Amino acid sequence: MTDEGSRDRQDRQEKTGVLPWLDARLPVVSAFRREYVEYRTPRNLNGLWNFGAILTVVLLVMLATGIFLAIHYTPTAAGAFASIEAIERQVPSGWLLRSIHVTGASMFLAALYIHLFRGLYYGSYKAPREMLWLTGLVLLAMVMFTAFAGYVLPWGQMSYWGADVAGKAVDAIPGIGPWLEHFLQGGDAPGDVSLHRFFILHMVLAFAVLGVVGVHVAALHVTGSNNPLGIEPKGPRDTVPFHPYYTSKDALGLILFALLFAVVVFFLPNVVFEAENFRPANPLHTPADIEPEWYFLPFYGILQSVPSKFGGLLASVGAILVLFLVPWLDRSPIRSARFRPLYRVGMGVLVVCFILLGFVGRHHAQGGWMIAGRIAVVYYFAHFLVLLPLSARWERGVVLPESIAGGRGV
Repeated sequence: MTDEGSRDRQDRQEKTGVLPWLDARLPVVSAFRREYVEYRTPRNLNGLWNFGAILTVVLLVMLATGIFLAIHYTPTAAGAFASIEAIERQVPSGWLLRSIHVTGASMFLAALYIHLFRGLYYGSYKAPREMLWLTGLVLLAMVMFTAFAGYVLPWGQMSYWGADVAGKAVDAIPGIGPWLEHFLQGGDAPGDVSLHRFFILHMVLAFAVLGVVGVHVAALHVTGSNNPLGIEPKGPRDTVPFHPYYTSKDALGLILFALLFAVVVFFLPNVVFEAENFRPANPLHTPADIEPEWYFLPFYGILQSVPSKFGGLLASVGAILVLFLVPWLDRSPIRSARFRPLYRVGMGVLVVCFILLGFVGRHHAQGGWMIAGRIAVVYYFAHFLVLLPLSARWERGVVLPESIAGGRGV
């Protein structure tokens, strides 16, 4: 009787309080426990799976610092540069928050590219995770638009001429090009209207990204996470609860990433800040070298490697669009490149070509860089349109592990 009475009292205590009362009416506590504490996750996830949590935290930091910067920013051609200078020099800790925001943009894109590479390497785009892959690519496109709009806002030399180059590239689209350029710029050249529109675009897309991240995470929790072996969990031995195993692992990854982040903010600011952009925009003086931020350089290299202006634009946009077709181009039943030797080599060449295109963009596709850029562009598209569909022919007879617990690399 004593034991039964103590259990009854314990049950009544657990059902009283603010959280049980809230959960009975709006089950957020039980949903959080189910999706982020008890959620079963493959036991063999490696460090590349940390970048999902890293991207989420950096996004929240970017939104918080972006709201602060927007409060002090003036979206006019006459006042934008001066407002940035005021944030840097007069607003308490304004220089730090802007440095965190600018560094966050570069670090976010770097982590996003690694996240994308992991999906390609381990076949995270294959059934039943097509929607997870597609929502991730939508996020990539949205982040790239958001980053470009944010790059224009300081209204320095590189910001102004970057917007001008982008407008001329859009103008090359047959039919709607001139109208689209006029819509973005509000005139024949970047000015007050274009700056105001880029500011609105930057703010709206930033919060839209947060919403699509929610959809992306929901898609992940519906299908479950992929893993380095690329095989589905067969039973409880193949999975572990998300907490404490992966919360602790994500926490370690976040700490290491935060240390790298702090090193860039405090000791290597020149890595993320363009010196030319510390000069106010001058439509009468063109910088010697107009180039985008490093995370756009591969696509800029594609743009410059193709002789036709419209062809270059089509190829650079197509470099993103072709990724949407990957789940249907790759016909191999094997997910992970760990069991696909030919595909693993192809992925290595693809990474080299992507980096090479960044250097081509940096050197404006001149001389030997032009030839290297065209070779890299050909392989980039051949990887997805030729290698992926044909690779399944050389991957027959591969024996996969029976389970994650019994597989290699656990």
